[in-house]
Amino acid sequence: MVNVIPDLSTAAGWMPIFFLGVMGLAMLAYVILDGYDLGVGVLMSRADEMQKDTMIATIGPFWDANETWLVLGVGILLTVFPVAHGFILGTLYLPVAAMLLGLVLRGVAFDFRVKAHADHKGLWNRAFFLGSLTASWAQGYMLGGVVSGFTPGGWGVAFNGVVGCTLVTAYCLLGSGWLIIKTEGTLQLKAIRWARYSLILTSLGFVGITTLTPFVSNSIFAKWFSFPNLVLLMPIPAATIVLLWIIWRSLARLPVRLSNGNEYGAWVPFGSTVGIFFLAFYGLAYSLFPWLVIKKITIWDAATSPAAMEVILIGSVIVLPLIVCYTVFSYRVFWGKSTALTY
Repeated sequence: MVNVIPDLSTAAGWMPIFFLGVMGLAMLAYVILDGYDLGVGVLMSRADEMQKDTMIATIGPFWDANETWLVLGVGILLTVFPVAHGFILGTLYLPVAAMLLGLVLRGVAFDFRVKAHADHKGLWNRAFFLGSLTASWAQGYMLGGVVSGFTPGGWGVAFNGVVGCTLVTAYCLLGSGWLIIKTEGTLQLKAIRWARYSLILTSLGFVGITTLTPFVSNSIFAKWFSFPNLVLLMPIPAATIVLLWIIWRSLARLPVRLSNGNEYGAWVPFGSTVGIFFLAFYGLAYSLFPWLVIKKITIWDAATSPAAMEVILIGSVIVLPLIVCYTVFSYRVFWGKSTALTY
């Protein structure tokens, strides 16, 4: 394992950084795009049967394609950083299996809920909720493991569990914001209430993660809380607090506006939550770089040969713009309020 940064003018030096950026952006796109529909799936347990159909209609054109970003991110990890792929997925075998089981259960329930008899529809709605909850929590647990450097023992499990719960509530906040944009009437007002509860729980989760970080990762704690880093990085938590306050203020004002048929500001909760995810991603990138596994594997340690990366680079240059264009096109076509769910 190398512990120094290689010459960045060589392919072996700069290409791992490039692919790390592509993988990171793919994971960020997945967390935001699939995050809101996972959140909608978790929130389905709070809605009545007719509202559940409407909630499914808001994510129907998008949810399957959103997972393309996860395939891209994991594919880059496998092909470009095979050493890290083997270590990370081997260490996180159980939560990875749980996530995949949850995603499969979601896919099956999504299709079967409209084909089953009326007395079985509730079963598949509950399966869709369970799959969404399982996949969301497992993703957070895995994220906690990566951040903590797979710290063993009780503190590591507690930290991973808190990150898992926080990601579930953050997804619910994102999903609530999406429903505020895409729905009308009673369901839209319900989404505002769900967003308030999710906002409170997400904020408490942030406090819990900050409190537990010193116990699971001395290196990350030193990166953030040593001087002058503490002063230089202060804009990140400060901006996060501002966005949380903007969401809270918007949620307090929206019911009055919506009751008067005024949709102005309906996008603010969702947009501000996306901003929080961007800030969290920036903080995570700062905390981890250049490690893929903290204190064990850097991006250069894990990278495959330069010749192999050149071939993968050609594929990435072709595939990535296609995914971006398809995503933009699909959201452009299906933008606006969701219509009644029909088959």
